[in-house]
Amino acid sequence: MTTTRAGGRHGFSWRATGPVVLVLLALAGFGLIGASLPDSPTARPPQPPALANSPVGAAATSPEAAQPAPSGLPRSVPSQIVIPKIGVHSSIMKIGTNPDGTVEVPPLDQAQLAGWYEPGASPGEIGNAVLVGHVDSAELGPAVFFSLGDLRPGDTVGVLREDGEQVDFTVESVQSYPKTDFPTELVYGPTDQVALRVVTCGGIFDEAAGDYPDNIVVFATQAQAK
Repeated sequence: MTTTRAGGRHGFSWRATGPVVLVLLALAGFGLIGASLPDSPTARPPQPPALANSPVGAAATSPEAAQPAPSGLPRSVPSQIVIPKIGVHSSIMKIGTNPDGTVEVPPLDQAQLAGWYEPGASPGEIGNAVLVGHVDSAELGPAVFFSLGDLRPGDTVGVLREDGEQVDFTVESVQSYPKTDFPTELVYGPTDQVALRVVTCGGIFDEAAGDYPDNIVVFATQAQAK
C-alpha cells in the first residue's frame, strides 16, 4: 500500500492491528521522497554502517534486553526532540492512525516536524515510544531526520515533555532494514524498558520506483542517571 499526498510524494503506510497496536509496514515506508533534491553526495541522506555479523532485517534480540527494568515516568505529551550530534531541535506533533488503519505522518508542509505515535508509549513511560519523521521533501529539501543515519551507539537523543520533564536517551543501535522486512515487533511491540524508536527512510533513492527502499531505525533507551 502507498499513500499519495500533496506534491506527488509518497508517504508512510502501515496498518495498525492487534492488542498492542503492532504496526505493519506495507511497502511504502517513512519519509517524503522524490527526485527534486540535487543529484550530489551532499543531497543524499547518510546511512548507518553495515553490520558485519548481523544480517539486515534480523531482529532476534532487542537492543535493550540486558538492561534492568526502570520505573518510568507518568504519561505526558512530548513537545520537542533534540539530537545534538545531527543538529536536530524540532517540535513534535501527535500522529495516530487513519480511518483505514494506516499510520498518520506529519504533512508535507511541516516536514521539519517529528511525529509522535500517540497510541504507543510517551517518551519516558515504560514501553517503546515511537517518533517518525521525513527524510526530505520536494519543497523543503532535507527534512527533520535527513541525517538520522549519522547517529552511532552512545549518542544522545533528548525529548522534552509538556509536564516540564526532559528525558534523555542513549542510542544503542542504528540499523537499516528493507521496507519488506521492517522489525515491527522491536519498534512497536512491548518492552519493560523506557525505550525510544526513531524512524525515517533510508537507502539510495530509487528513481524508477519513486521511493527509498529501506527504513533507518534508531533504537535507544533511557540514559542512566549520573
